[in-house]
Amino acid sequence: MIQTSARLLRLLSLLQSRRDWSGADLAGRLEVDVRTVRRDVAKLRRLGYPIHASTGTAGGYRLGAGAALPPLLLDDDEAVAVVVGLRTAAGGTVAGMAETSVRALAKLEQVLPSRLRHRVTALQSVLVPMAAGGPTVDPAALTLIAAACRDQHRLRFDYRDHDGTDTVRSVEPHRLVHTGRRWYLVAWDTDRADWRTFRVDRLTPRTPTGPRFTPREPPASDLAAYTSYAVSTAVYRYRATVTVRAPAQAVVERIPPTVGAVQVAGPDTCRLFVGANDLDGLAVHIGLLGFEFRVDEPPELVDHLRTLADRIRRAVDG
Repeated sequence: MIQTSARLLRLLSLLQSRRDWSGADLAGRLEVDVRTVRRDVAKLRRLGYPIHASTGTAGGYRLGAGAALPPLLLDDDEAVAVVVGLRTAAGGTVAGMAETSVRALAKLEQVLPSRLRHRVTALQSVLVPMAAGGPTVDPAALTLIAAACRDQHRLRFDYRDHDGTDTVRSVEPHRLVHTGRRWYLVAWDTDRADWRTFRVDRLTPRTPTGPRFTPREPPASDLAAYTSYAVSTAVYRYRATVTVRAPAQAVVERIPPTVGAVQVAGPDTCRLFVGANDLDGLAVHIGLLGFEFRVDEPPELVDHLRTLADRIRRAVDG
């Protein structure tokens, strides 16, 4: 059984790892009885930690927000991940984060054990950040949206569509997806009664957030693939499905998730879903892949590729 002081730290770590805990779950994790959990919670409260309790069948414990940030308990992998994440944020796509990231890094590295400092130093010595370019995201907006997803609160925001149209949207936010260059919000649009994908740099949240909602079944089990298709294919006038005679991983290395969605079809074949507002754009996407391919749809693209091939053949023969 864990000794009292170590058990208090373990209890605090568990309360920080997720939003709600039942007394029975905490007791099972700590290998003690529920009465001991209540006593340990009381001790943490006396130390200044705002731990809220509720009774009944759905009762349990929740670590609330206090006047100051409590000590965060991180395991080795979490600590290294935070350092790498802060280093990335220093030159990433979240606006205004460079200076604050450096300050947070300085504090964290000061208390890192030597074994973790060596891991972080090794990572930083070979890491060369490359500016992604493009629009940045307001960190306050990103935090607000993330909290609305976590707490299942409705969200209203002003949104600028890809054609420049300004609208007000009301959604049930589900998840944030980061492609490496841009942030997207996957949400249920209550006015349109359908799932939608929104670029976070184009939205301005309205506060406060709305009432709680009951989470819906997500639009797909793989939200990364769903978002890739939504932003690279579904929004365009022409949408193509192409069978590529190459392993999916080889195609993924050449097609960013915002340009096309790749689906495994076999050990040496995959399907590419890609869109464009004109057939020439589709032809460029597909023709420059560098792999053998077959266009499954649309038939207009097949005809256009024949015409383009004849034009190129005449140019070469001439």
